[in-house]
Amino acid sequence: MVNAVMLVGRVGKDPEMRYFESGRVKTTFSVAVNRPTKERETDWFDIELWGRQAEFAGEYVRKGRLVGVEGRLDFSSWTDDGGVKHARPFVNGQNLRLLDNKGDNRPADSIPTASDFD
Repeated sequence: MVNAVMLVGRVGKDPEMRYFESGRVKTTFSVAVNRPTKERETDWFDIELWGRQAEFAGEYVRKGRLVGVEGRLDFSSWTDDGGVKHARPFVNGQNLRLLDNKGDNRPADSIPTASDFD
């Protein structure tokens, strides 16, 4: 069995970075992916990145950028104060690539990747 997700889409809003007391960093943002239908339906995916991937996203990802994300589907679940259970799917990103040079004055072949961020 395999839990693998590959998305290519546009970032919906600037990423939010959060630093933890442990020293870990998490970055979250959403990605819009168009379905190939006549109606041009759009699916939205919440992305969560950790560590160097999160730092890379915080530095280079901005609203409107075209990105590729590889990762796995995860779920966050909780019970609210009223006792109602909730679940939220998200993509736990393992690899992030910038697929355009929007906002950069660099040629496309010099766009950094998260693996360059070591």
